[in-house]
Amino acid sequence: MPADAVAAPRRRHLLAATAGMAGLGLAACASPPVPLGPPASPVPVPPDTKAGSTLFEDLEHRTFLYFWETTPVATGLTPDRWPQQASTDISVAAVGFALTAYPIGVARGWITREQGVERVRTTLRRFRDAPQGPEPTGQAGYKGFFYHHLDARTHARVGKSELSTIDTAILLMGALYCREWFNGPSPAEGEIRRLAEELYARVDWEWARHGGRGIPYQWHPEHGHDPVNWSGYDEGMIIYLLAFGSPTHPIPASCWNEWTSTYATKFGGWGGTYGQPHLQCPLQFIHQYTQVWVDLRGVQDDDMRRHGIDYFENSRRATYAQQAYAIANPEGWKDYGELMWGFTASDGPAEARRPFGGRERQFRAYTGRGIGLRDDGTLSPAAVAASLPFAPEIVVPTLKAMHAKYGELIYGRYGLVDAFNPSFDHADVPLAFGKHVPGKGWFDTDHLAIAQGPILAMFANYRGDGVWAAMRQADWLRRGMTRAGFRGGWLEY
Repeated sequence: MPADAVAAPRRRHLLAATAGMAGLGLAACASPPVPLGPPASPVPVPPDTKAGSTLFEDLEHRTFLYFWETTPVATGLTPDRWPQQASTDISVAAVGFALTAYPIGVARGWITREQGVERVRTTLRRFRDAPQGPEPTGQAGYKGFFYHHLDARTHARVGKSELSTIDTAILLMGALYCREWFNGPSPAEGEIRRLAEELYARVDWEWARHGGRGIPYQWHPEHGHDPVNWSGYDEGMIIYLLAFGSPTHPIPASCWNEWTSTYATKFGGWGGTYGQPHLQCPLQFIHQYTQVWVDLRGVQDDDMRRHGIDYFENSRRATYAQQAYAIANPEGWKDYGELMWGFTASDGPAEARRPFGGRERQFRAYTGRGIGLRDDGTLSPAAVAASLPFAPEIVVPTLKAMHAKYGELIYGRYGLVDAFNPSFDHADVPLAFGKHVPGKGWFDTDHLAIAQGPILAMFANYRGDGVWAAMRQADWLRRGMTRAGFRGGWLEY
């Protein structure tokens, strides 16, 4: 299958990756009324993780350069992937991660504060001035929301792209992080704060709710609101926190319990996975995305209180479960093990059936992968790297082992490629992405913004409480979390 046949539908922000999980071997289970048991004990943290090592310093810098170098200076509009990316299309979510990257670049000394200010201000101005309206063409968005894909020249909707609630939320998270971080007295930094506040204030979350009990995935001018709301444990958490904290169009606080009540409907709910009892989701990015911006250590909503843990600990257990699954390797894929794991939504070699291990297997292009979910031998370095704060004691050795084993096959100009598959050694298959290396397997050649962003932010969070520290100052976030029933941790100060 040609790459362009996969690229357009490859992520309606993972709707295809996450829809219908109940029928994919992840049986629903009721939430137990008592706290979950303890997870497996961690091993000691390697001593070089806090100070950093040559590899980790280099990885951080290269990952930052993805956003700095691929984003046009004049527009601030970031490509979804590189180098295979149509030059005229951009992803709104990619821009949100780019906005998150710029303050990190300033803090790390890779760019000056003045450079960061100018790039952020250019980006926010562009979105403030982008056309909004109900017409199906010529508009960047409607009711404050933005379409998933925009034309970089006109800032208008590309094709039949959806008005995306999650992509808009990621954009806002980046903008609001900049609002907190660029807190200096200069007129330029004051403008950044005003622009971020303006973009946030005009998002009509009540319109998106459409009289229902939750917020839908998307809206199309051709046929209106999506009939399916965000449900189950997923990245939709940031949508609800933004909607609760809105200064202009907040939704009822009851929507949080409505959302958490669906935890058992999609990914299996609360249960034990490879020795790690936790709120399950096979795709690791879901355990990461909200915590790119929100410090969930020690804070609990009603559901977490009932189970005696918090979302951060839940993500730690999910990380350990991924490693344990790779060690067990029930499908017998090549190279899986203690130092080779990582499953999430990612690129893959192709939509093809080919033999491996004595039987025919289904390989995939871009899709969601995880424990019991479309495991085709594809590994994602980003699933590992962006889990650094959760379990550095297993993340650091794994990244070092991956780099040592595969080197430049998985590590390029902008750091880690999106995915690789040592089991796919079929030269006769037209590839969706990447390249085939005889005797070694399939290796992506692209870097994806939605994978790069969490890596950089989570490294910053682990290194020095980076993004979290600024966001804990956000009045809207405190308001949103309080309305959702969160208590404890930094919310008590």
